Amino acid sequence: MNSSLKHTLFEQCQQFVDGRLNAIQQTISEIQESLSSETKSSAGDKHETGRAMLQLEREKAGQQLAEIQKLNQLLSKIDLSKPSKTIGLGSLVFTTQAHYFIIISAGQLQAQDQQFYAISANTPIAKLLLGKQAGDLITFSNQEFTIIEVR
Repeated sequence: MNSSLKHTLFEQCQQFVDGRLNAIQQTISEIQESLSSETKSSAGDKHETGRAMLQLEREKAGQQLAEIQKLNQLLSKIDLSKPSKTIGLGSLVFTTQAHYFIIISAGQLQAQDQQFYAISANTPIAKLLLGKQAGDLITFSNQEFTIIEVR
């Protein structure tokens, strides 16, 4: 049960990244198509403005693509089989307040009738949790909670 829960959550994170990757690749493809089909019109300035806007959109999509590729690289480096008593990247953290999967920021995930928050290691709550162990008390946003279990 221990590793299957982690694997289920990990797969949901991978699907989240894959979905974003596909959407960004589709956007880039559409922008390329628009740039290719853009023909020189009699209103030259209007044409140049349109091309410039498409170029800006393509650059923005390229930056988003690079971010998604970084997330994919991060996911590929995580060893789910490694047991951990201290919270680190890839840890499942059960607290009296909520359950966290420290991996990437992918929002709420459901697994085995439990709700988890997939958060990246550089979020404020993760920074407080990193290096802690079961039994430690954490104060976040004027709320105290206890770490029940780390997997």
